Amino acid sequence: MTVELVGTAERTLPGREFAALYAQAQRFYAHQMRLLDAHDTESWAETFAEDALLQLLSLPGPVRARAGLDGYVRAGAARQRRAGSRLHHWVGMLDVRPQADGSLHTRCSALVYVTPSQGGPRVLYVCVMEDVLVRFGDEWRIAHRRVTRDDLA
Repeated sequence: MTVELVGTAERTLPGREFAALYAQAQRFYAHQMRLLDAHDTESWAETFAEDALLQLLSLPGPVRARAGLDGYVRAGAARQRRAGSRLHHWVGMLDVRPQADGSLHTRCSALVYVTPSQGGPRVLYVCVMEDVLVRFGDEWRIAHRRVTRDDLA
């Protein structure tokens, strides 16, 4: 599934309906980042649609999220364990835009920081994360994610 991050008409929703969608998006990201930080790669991959695309600057090109990320995330987890540190993700300043097709286009700031076994945490990256979320039963899943680093924009 190829999903554009722009170009789909936004949908105006009543306040309560929008507030409920916004809260769902916040819960989705809190859950997804906890899974990533815990290195639960299988559960994290399930937060993506089967044919989701992921664009990261650290990858040579877009990858199919489920098929292409398991090894990438596992390798990152192994590096962190060897270094004796923990990698964490924080998502904030979330903007949620419901679309006419029922999807949500989101944009947020994401901090990636490391906590070494000795010393305090330090920020590694400040990123902008843009997603297209689609319904899968009662859950949201990512159909497309583009992550750019703030310092390279």
